[in-house]
Amino acid sequence: MRDPIRYAPDIERPEAEEEQTERLLCRALTEILDTTSGNYGHAVRAVHAKSHGIFEARFEILPDLPPELAQGLFARPGRHPALVRISTNPGDLLPDSVSVPRGLALKILEVEGERLAHAEGDTQDFVMVNGPAFAAPDAASFLKSLNRLARTTDQATWAKVALSSVLRGAEKVLEAAGGESATLKTMGGAPNVHPLGESYFSQTAFRHGDFIAKYQLVPVSDSLTRLTGEEIPAAGAPDALRERVALDLAEGGVWEFRVQLCRNAETMPVEDPSRIWSEEESPFVTVARLTAPPQPGWSEARAEAVDDPIRFSVWTGLAAHRPLGAINRVRQATYRLSSDYRAAFNRCPIHEPDRVDLP
Repeated sequence: MRDPIRYAPDIERPEAEEEQTERLLCRALTEILDTTSGNYGHAVRAVHAKSHGIFEARFEILPDLPPELAQGLFARPGRHPALVRISTNPGDLLPDSVSVPRGLALKILEVEGERLAHAEGDTQDFVMVNGPAFAAPDAASFLKSLNRLARTTDQATWAKVALSSVLRGAEKVLEAAGGESATLKTMGGAPNVHPLGESYFSQTAFRHGDFIAKYQLVPVSDSLTRLTGEEIPAAGAPDALRERVALDLAEGGVWEFRVQLCRNAETMPVEDPSRIWSEEESPFVTVARLTAPPQPGWSEARAEAVDDPIRFSVWTGLAAHRPLGAINRVRQATYRLSSDYRAAFNRCPIHEPDRVDLP
């Protein structure tokens, strides 16, 4: 196995039109936010608007990690309070019969170290999705996907439900032939699987102290692994995912947080998150455990405590875990735009929590 590649600023290759693309992304997000806030009389996130799970946990960094893994947050063993939000990716609040990729946002508290510019508080965020590949290879392609999402945000819900059913069938045919499509899944063709049984991936690359990495969160306790691959019937049950997460986290659960180091710049690119890094070249290695005690996995009161006043962003955290690549660079402005819009529209200041105290 090759040695891990050391981080250097020139590992990134900004695109010539990146600033213009970022402005157009912000315009598309504003269109989504204007549409949804007008429909609901309340501003929700421009993407990942609907929460399906909100719960507290403990993040435990393991001792005796090898030097290349004991970097940044993971340099010292210890325990940290954590907050988890599970969601789906549209910017409107759809019934769960519209089946789309699941997201998991993890906020770790009481984190010490040099902060990224404009990163408030003492938290470290990891924002993950239940698939290893990002749907777009670059910022320009991401803009095309977001424009498509903006055009469909105000479509009738019944049409989205019908389209999702067709796309799920197409995705199953494709998977039976040995393939899969991130585009089909994003548009509503994802299997309607239980969020607590899924593995989640950072998809994009990050600085990992002196090195470069991607991250993964994997369920390992029996209470979670028995849910892996389970499809949840959602016809006539618009909040089926919330109901199952609320019920099934009553047993608690344990995940492993894993790191995959970049060992080959050719086959493990930083700038193209649609390329999956080979686990044969560089396997994921466990560096921490996330433990959720028994609790309700979602409630209206918890959603009120988290969905409006708290943001999750890859740009909230330590300089040692700086987000890398074009998709992450344009995320800095777009994440801020979405949270600032919500704060202004809802007249609800957004802040970094100093403790986890869910109702």
